[in-house]
Amino acid sequence: MPLAPHRYRSSTSMVRPFLDSPPSSLSTHLPRPRQVMTSPWATARSGLTQGRWLSSTFPAEMRSAALPRAMEKPEESTASSRGVLTVSRTVFPVTWGGSMTLRDMGLTQAVKKSGHYTVYDRDEATTPQAKRQCYLKAFDCDYYLTSVNAMSEDGVLVNVDGNGNRVAAITWGPRHVIMVVGMNKVAASVEAALMRARHTAAPINTARMQLDTPCTRDGACHNCNAEHCICNYVHFMRNSYPAGRHIVILVNEPWGY
Repeated sequence: MPLAPHRYRSSTSMVRPFLDSPPSSLSTHLPRPRQVMTSPWATARSGLTQGRWLSSTFPAEMRSAALPRAMEKPEESTASSRGVLTVSRTVFPVTWGGSMTLRDMGLTQAVKKSGHYTVYDRDEATTPQAKRQCYLKAFDCDYYLTSVNAMSEDGVLVNVDGNGNRVAAITWGPRHVIMVVGMNKVAASVEAALMRARHTAAPINTARMQLDTPCTRDGACHNCNAEHCICNYVHFMRNSYPAGRHIVILVNEPWGY
């Protein structure tokens, strides 16, 4: 049982590192797409509905206007004509992950400048301790903003993470999680989504952060166990629980990595 290269502190014969198996082996364990449609856009929207995501779609021209409109205080929950909750003007806490989608769209700056939210901005942390405090505050925020590394056409969201703070907050803690997903991140199947997350998104992100990993050097995933590997946590989301906690905003244009 080759656990040592994965840097686990302890192990038993029942433990097997997830990445010992190639992505193709997932096909016997994960569901196949529930529907076959000619349009990936239509298929992705249908998949989100079946996964109990509170989903919505926005044309490109809405961009930064879409996200604030998706926020609300729980007691002010009112459905809008676009299927997104209307915004309350009460100040409440918001933070986000390391998503370049949000930053490139200008969403993080729009939220900060609006004056409607108490913002915990990890980008302003100047020490590891300050960044850690921002990560911890995320668990008690009303909204956590992020994207995904990939998404299958039947609505399974796939993320890889180095520290684990992002997938932890997506899984539990913040009262609502808003995910802004460009159509470039939608893949035909769960296996293809995992391949995209590890072979496309991860090398670009390690290069952006100038990390010392094999994929930084040549742009290809080596399934490595490097000290600065950002694929330490591989995260699949099949459903939103509780139903509607996750709000997926699918944008019909390419955004992020």
